[in-house]
Amino acid sequence: MGSSGFFLICILHSLIALTCGGMMMFFTNEISVIGHGFETARKLAGSTPHDQLLILTSKSFSGLLLCAIGILLFMVAFVKDREFQSFFAKGCVLLHVSLAVWRMYFERKIEDLAHDWPRQVGGDIVLALSWVLFLVYSWREKYD
Repeated sequence: MGSSGFFLICILHSLIALTCGGMMMFFTNEISVIGHGFETARKLAGSTPHDQLLILTSKSFSGLLLCAIGILLFMVAFVKDREFQSFFAKGCVLLHVSLAVWRMYFERKIEDLAHDWPRQVGGDIVLALSWVLFLVYSWREKYD
């Protein structure tokens, strides 16, 4: 029998991914301004029309990928196998921690993004901690 905590975490992460992905696809410039500030968003948008189109296309595909991840998380939420849930949660922790490490070592070196990385690393750690809490809770349930 599966855990309701797994279902809730998957649905929450699914909603986050779908919302962020949809906003990245349809409100790219606005989200960039909210996330980075007007001046940085302008710099990151590109200087030539060709660059701007390439960057806009890239951000739209990134949003589409986030939507696909959100749909996958929604489907996985209904899996009831505890072994799979544990395996999936461990993979998600590894993914979020890897993303945080990548941001610390590479994204902070990009001058225009240097002030954003601590906030984004914090978000990655919070998302990883939600899966860690699920693992601790399921371990406690299993051995109590």
